[in-house]
Amino acid sequence: MKQMMCFCIFFMAVSSAIAQPTIIAHRGASYLAPENTVAAAQLAWELGADAVEIDIHLSADGKVMVNHDHTTKRTGGEELKIAESQSASLRKLDVGTWKSEKYKGEKIPFVAEVLETLPAGKHLVVEIKCGSEVLPALKEAVDASGKQDQIIFISFGWQTIVDTKAKFPDNECYWLSSSKDKVNEKIEEVAQLGLDGINLHSSIVDQAMMDRAAALDLKVLCWTVDSPEEAKRVKELGIGGITTNRPAWLKERI
Repeated sequence: MKQMMCFCIFFMAVSSAIAQPTIIAHRGASYLAPENTVAAAQLAWELGADAVEIDIHLSADGKVMVNHDHTTKRTGGEELKIAESQSASLRKLDVGTWKSEKYKGEKIPFVAEVLETLPAGKHLVVEIKCGSEVLPALKEAVDASGKQDQIIFISFGWQTIVDTKAKFPDNECYWLSSSKDKVNEKIEEVAQLGLDGINLHSSIVDQAMMDRAAALDLKVLCWTVDSPEEAKRVKELGIGGITTNRPAWLKERI
């Protein structure tokens, strides 16, 4: 019996030591496909990503659009400010050709279109790039999808993520930061306001940060990691999730 107990303790310790962090595909499988498109999300699922991260803005006509930048110039070739543009105009742009002719004709998606790709057992990480004004339309899209329990919200905007948690109390919400000083200043408030954790640039993740988060019962995710060495480092620290442009490639190496 004593030998059996020792084996069980050893097995649990080993299992804990080799626990894999969630692998989150940054803007979809963006190393291979045009970022923040339906094609990038679908490819990420095919490659075995545990989650896909996307960025959202609100258009002038109240539609939740999936795009990283506040304008469309970088991926769409034409300078349109999303907040000042009608969704129909935004949807006319080709945001795939800049990556490859293979993706010619890819459109800026509505968030509902990416939600449609979300398989059972996987998660969609929604980064809110605008402010809290997007929340009513976002709530409508999430409710219509029937997949609310598969969605995680993140934002650099402090008030935005606090408002998001109030709007989606049952969903995990993480505050984004790349500043260790700011995190140290606000981490207790993160916990006090009921947020679920922090999502940090991997360069500021260290043992002290992980210990402080654990003491406050906060989860920690990090971004954007394409180096196997860096992925292994944060994994050993006990990171909960790693955002990467290369989900399948990185997953194989850790």
